[in-house]
Amino acid sequence: MLAATDRAQAAIADALELGGAAPAVLVHLAAYPGESVEALHKVLGISQPGTVQVVQRLVDRGLLERRPGRDRRTHALHLTTAGHAALGEVLERRAQVLEALLAPLSAAERKQLTPLLEKVVSGLADDRPQGLTVCRLCDRDACCREPGCPLGHTTVR
Repeated sequence: MLAATDRAQAAIADALELGGAAPAVLVHLAAYPGESVEALHKVLGISQPGTVQVVQRLVDRGLLERRPGRDRRTHALHLTTAGHAALGEVLERRAQVLEALLAPLSAAERKQLTPLLEKVVSGLADDRPQGLTVCRLCDRDACCREPGCPLGHTTVR
């Protein structure tokens, strides 16, 4: 599984020409526009100064913009048009890597594997903060098809 993660990260970093947490920032802000750096740093699991640096790199590249936040101390972060395009590329590269990884499996084997992987994923988080961290590179369009997100139980309040 580590090799699969390495392949996905390399393909995604290549798509953006930015590695690390940058792709996860795009994915998260597409689902939750207007989040603050503080909220992002909790999702990413990196330091607050590290999050500020990632956000600044994305702003400098024209992929994010800062807007006024809830108060004078915070900014609401939003994807730009270029940021949405970069997000599309990130998700496409992720899908290509997953398709290549699953290529050796027949359709029947994939059908068997899917519920098993969903069960594994469902055990990765018990609450919303953990769920957001697990889903930081999630393709929400794919994930939210029937039968639904395997981490749906983390969003129940």
